[in-house]
Amino acid sequence: MRKAWQGSIVAIVTPFNIDGSIDYTAFDNLIDFHLENETDGIVVCGTTGEAATLNKKEYAELIKHTVDKVDKRIPVIAGSGTNSTSEAIENSCLSESLGVDAVLVVSPYYNKPTRNGLKDYFSQIAKAVNVPILLYNVPGRTAGNIPADLVVELANEFDNIVGIKDASGNLEQLACILKDKPSDFMVFSGDDALAFQAVCMGASGVISVIANLIPKEFHDLMNAASQGDLVKAKEIYFKYLRLIQLCFIESNPIPVKTGLAIMNKLDEEFRSPMCRMMDENRKLLVDEMTKLGMV
Repeated sequence: MRKAWQGSIVAIVTPFNIDGSIDYTAFDNLIDFHLENETDGIVVCGTTGEAATLNKKEYAELIKHTVDKVDKRIPVIAGSGTNSTSEAIENSCLSESLGVDAVLVVSPYYNKPTRNGLKDYFSQIAKAVNVPILLYNVPGRTAGNIPADLVVELANEFDNIVGIKDASGNLEQLACILKDKPSDFMVFSGDDALAFQAVCMGASGVISVIANLIPKEFHDLMNAASQGDLVKAKEIYFKYLRLIQLCFIESNPIPVKTGLAIMNKLDEEFRSPMCRMMDENRKLLVDEMTKLGMV
């Protein structure tokens, strides 16, 4: 039987100091913020965590620090996929040795592998580790889609491929996975704006960007939707829809980290090529957060 997780799993940001180093004080405070507000899990070293800009030492230290800080209170999932199969295996094995509950493996970006290449990539990783694996489909960043039938094929073939984060933005594709998947295979929306709809169709929850800013509210949204309380779910969803949209008005994680800085939870620092938000967009974000009583 596979793991059974659900709800709002945050793709946590990585705070930086002005000198570019990781701000572990701010990071610990963010983890406490999520634990206090019922976030159901944490993805560390994902896209939102600017993992592509972390060196190997930082990557290992940040994962270990997260595992130790969370101390098994909620699942910790490490982003471990790259555009190199051997490097993805190395990252996944390292993450497993550091005590994570699962790894999140993005499909190879830039290379644009065929369906056979995708299957080989995920198969090799699954054979190399025992830790549970969540596939990660995000065509907007990888320039390639993981077909629904391949997701189902991998789920049936490998017991440790336990779920998927689907950020395809395609509810029809999500529906096809939900329709044909093994009963214990978890499907998480990777699109905050579609998470409510996904859970209503039977998804386990969301791996979320916006939960960085509104962890309790997104936990409550996922909980209400999964329990069929559509009145409450719609109320939360429509209240925060504009904020969700603004958190993707520029490349993630620029807006969400800006929002956290506005809330005084971290310094407004990024790793190049990420940069500060444009003034006109930042004003839109400030105005919406003010309207919502967040600042």
